[in-house]
Amino acid sequence: MTIPCSLRRSGTAIFAAFALGGLAVPASATTILFVGNSFTYGDPAGAKPPLVQNYRPDTVTDLNGLGIGGVPALFKAMTMQAGLDYQVSLETEPGSGLDFHYKNRLNTIVKPFDMVLLQSYSTLDGAKPGNPETLIRYSGLLANAFREQNPDVDVRLTSTWSRADLTYQNANSPWFGKSIYAMAQDVRAGYDAADSASSIISGVIPVGQAWSQAIAGGLADANPYDGIGAGQINLWAPDSYHGSNYGYYLEALTIFGNVTGLDPRSLGADDYVARDLGIDVATALALQGFAAAQLDAEEVPEPGMLAMFATVGGLLVAVRRRRGNAKARHGAAA
Repeated sequence: MTIPCSLRRSGTAIFAAFALGGLAVPASATTILFVGNSFTYGDPAGAKPPLVQNYRPDTVTDLNGLGIGGVPALFKAMTMQAGLDYQVSLETEPGSGLDFHYKNRLNTIVKPFDMVLLQSYSTLDGAKPGNPETLIRYSGLLANAFREQNPDVDVRLTSTWSRADLTYQNANSPWFGKSIYAMAQDVRAGYDAADSASSIISGVIPVGQAWSQAIAGGLADANPYDGIGAGQINLWAPDSYHGSNYGYYLEALTIFGNVTGLDPRSLGADDYVARDLGIDVATALALQGFAAAQLDAEEVPEPGMLAMFATVGGLLVAVRRRRGNAKARHGAAA
């Protein structure tokens, strides 16, 4: 049976589902592949250590043999803390879109994975910024190739964030002079179009929207070029293009919540990933909250599922509360 994310993200719901016989414990590790570029491997772009790119590379498999940890290793560490078993692989190439991976790395990546996460170029198309045609075509081709290897593969797309450099500095950018939220919204629209065009792709992971949530909520500064506000963080690296440790941590939290169905806040104050990256407890908790808020805002629970759990009083109350919070957030600036 299919359980909505709002139910899966509740510890009570998970317990109840097991009691009702609706979930099974996997017999082996879930294999998951991350395909992307520097936004996936965590390019530091001038930042000082600790670096996401070098994070615990021994816990994941870099199919290119470069010994990269990156965001996949952050995700792996989060799943380990949650008691989950994921066998994580990655294949990345700087400055590339999904067309590059299809044309140059197909034999490397196309294997019978259980899950595949695809992340393309930051502007959708390097030559035609904002144009989703290349993303739509090659995400579909890759999804088909992975489906041929595993008919049950779960393919998802990872939508990325607004670039401050293209919003505030590059007059030739289609997002120059616009709201800092505009680029993330346009990129998300492109990924949504790619999702809709393929019957295999199962959804879009809203990393860019989680970044926008953190900015709109006041935790993250909206414009690094005019200085970082007191008490705020910078989600961007020194180049105002790539992510900082804060930005990549928020990316990993959003992916963790989307893929596992668990609330990112379940990692809590003891999350060692944040500690390893030099992120203080208060900021880590706030970022966990923004990731959870965006994931809740994405949810559209299936009506029939609420009736199925109507006899579990406490669970139904929790679901209704989450639905109400999600509806309220739909009007937020993100």
